[in-house]
Amino acid sequence: MNKGILKTLLTALGDAILSNAAIFIILLIFSVENKSDIFYPTVLLGLPILSVIIIAVYYLFDVYRTLWQFVRALDVIKICVATVFSYLIFMGLHIVVAENVLQKPRYSFAVYLCGGMLGLILILVYRFFVGMMAKTSSLHLPKKGKKYRVMIIGGGAASDMLLKDMKSNEAFEDCCAVCIIDDDPAKLGKSIDGVKVVGNRDTIVENAKKYSVNRIIFAIPTCPPVEKAKILEMCTKTGCEVKLVPSLDAIIEGKASVASVRKINIEDLLGREPIKVDLESIIGYVENKVILVTGGGGSIGSELCRQLAKHHPKKLVIFDIYENNAYDILNELKAAHPTLDVTALIGSVRDSVRLEEVFSEIKPQIVYHAAAHKHVPLMEDSPREAIKNNVFGTQNLVNAADRHGVEKFLLISTDKAVNPTNIMGASKRICEMIVQSCSRRSKTEFMIVRFGNVLGSNGSVIPLFEKQIENGGPVTVTDERIIRYFMTIPEAVSLVLQAGALARGGEIFVLDMGKPMRILDLAENLIRLSGYEPYTEMPIEFTGLRPGEKLYEELLMAEEGLQDTENKLIHIGKPIVIDEERFADLLEDLRKAAFDGSCDIRAAVKNIVSTYTPQ
Repeated sequence: MNKGILKTLLTALGDAILSNAAIFIILLIFSVENKSDIFYPTVLLGLPILSVIIIAVYYLFDVYRTLWQFVRALDVIKICVATVFSYLIFMGLHIVVAENVLQKPRYSFAVYLCGGMLGLILILVYRFFVGMMAKTSSLHLPKKGKKYRVMIIGGGAASDMLLKDMKSNEAFEDCCAVCIIDDDPAKLGKSIDGVKVVGNRDTIVENAKKYSVNRIIFAIPTCPPVEKAKILEMCTKTGCEVKLVPSLDAIIEGKASVASVRKINIEDLLGREPIKVDLESIIGYVENKVILVTGGGGSIGSELCRQLAKHHPKKLVIFDIYENNAYDILNELKAAHPTLDVTALIGSVRDSVRLEEVFSEIKPQIVYHAAAHKHVPLMEDSPREAIKNNVFGTQNLVNAADRHGVEKFLLISTDKAVNPTNIMGASKRICEMIVQSCSRRSKTEFMIVRFGNVLGSNGSVIPLFEKQIENGGPVTVTDERIIRYFMTIPEAVSLVLQAGALARGGEIFVLDMGKPMRILDLAENLIRLSGYEPYTEMPIEFTGLRPGEKLYEELLMAEEGLQDTENKLIHIGKPIVIDEERFADLLEDLRKAAFDGSCDIRAAVKNIVSTYTPQ
């Protein structure tokens, strides 16, 4: 028999026995006082009637669904009302049967009244006793056979809900909570649902060892990102598996419950507030528009397509040289948005004839240019290909957008374009110059978005580290001093979309990405998140800076200045004045160097980007 059904049947039997016992006790008291015999047929008939009534009414009032170790005031009120109804029904039926069928005297009204009151008291006491027993038996004490000994971070409402779920939710059947960490001194030494608060964040590592913890659950959904990152970094040093309860927004919106714990990921360690985007402003300029996304199958391009698809474009066109990626995102969008007019076109931005075909056919109103060669070491080895694709691919696209009267054109750039030391960064700086140059003479609103490294994008450091860890190491870091700005893919795309709404033409939009992170810290944290101890269980090797690589990146050139926007995390770098004629001549020299090999490609790049210092 199902365990839950058995518990319900036993509870119902207890209710029947106690309700009958109450009547019996009252009758016994009355018979002693009146010196009369209570054992006559109406008693024998009344008790089974009361048993049936009490169980039936309790069932109708949904009393048996209540878990009494989690009892609320509403549950007590419900059982009180159900008990009153039960005894009123019993009184009516019993009087009718006793007087008209058995023709025997009925109980006095005092018996019904006192019996009902005593019955209610006995049943409530019984249920509270059962609840206390259940709570005591399920206290989060060390138990044999439990796979996970859990430390909970946070002693607030979320941890209270989590502890209750850990007793009743099958997802936690292998878990027992052994301690709680909270920074509030007033909570130290106190217990929450039977689990003791043993210290603050500074004692996480110490208490993890003391209580033999092997899983930590972070249960502070309202914790600011900076504080959350600090606490989680301490948690990673315990060697325990670390999980988090969902965000407060997800819980409030009903998208997740406290029990829906998830794995910690590297984004949780960024330590800054996520970008907030004015979605209404985005909808205003993309809704009912024909949109072209170049590099639409890549990590940034595909996320752009996902977010644009939510804002009702008239048509969304994915343009990519790599058919597999384009095919994947096309099918994903068709499944998620069945009514969306979306298509994928294969081609290269280097092919001006193909671009002319595409622009003539679809007549895009907004273009997001995400197609580019971006791998620094590879482009150092193949500089001409970087220039052909990034620089002249962008020029082809800019010219096509200008000719066909595109409303908005947005170039996705990089922090490596600022004072570049590698050909990839220099090529993106030239792309910026092309866009800003055309912006001065075109009706199209051209704009640029510049940001740092994107976590999880194709070829980024995180997937590389994850693959190295999966293969047993070593994890390779170029230099222990190297630092980078980081953002998530959704953040990068949010910035791009927001920039499109703010743009008036020629701007470079720059994200305030907070403090940069050491790549070494990132590697160590990722190793710990994977359940290993850096250096001892997972080796880390330092390979030295690669060609063209800097110890740190910059987001703004000195002459660009900085202007704030309404979004405090987004700033605008003012356009730099360019000598148009000289720029055109230098571009022509660069074209010859790239396609004909007539001169040194790096020297030609240096002639255009004066801040380029090749290593």
